[in-house]
Amino acid sequence: MNLKEIIEVVEGELLVDAPVDIDIQNACCSDLMSDVLLFVKPNMLLITGLTNPQSVRTADMAEAPIIMFVRGKYPAEETLALAEELGIAVVLSAYTMFETAGLLYQAGLRGMGKLPIVRQR
Repeated sequence: MNLKEIIEVVEGELLVDAPVDIDIQNACCSDLMSDVLLFVKPNMLLITGLTNPQSVRTADMAEAPIIMFVRGKYPAEETLALAEELGIAVVLSAYTMFETAGLLYQAGLRGMGKLPIVRQR
């Protein structure tokens, strides 16, 4: 799925354009950036409600070329400027995280797959 298709599926708004000509096949949804770094797959879409610069830095470390902010949460200019500097596209979705992920999954985008169960001590 390309950037244009992703935007169409969620009726999103492109906030930062980037030279993203990549086939995105997986997405990760989380507001915990430490979790995002555990489930990295090449060229994944990061879906989050965390609109601060940390989410952009995490996407950069995870090599995620697109971040989608959900719940209509518009990020600060500082966040958008960092995304532009790093060449990461930013999309805004008015849907909840659950609904955004569901729409994208229904359109063919996949998640990270089944993960091992981790017991907390």
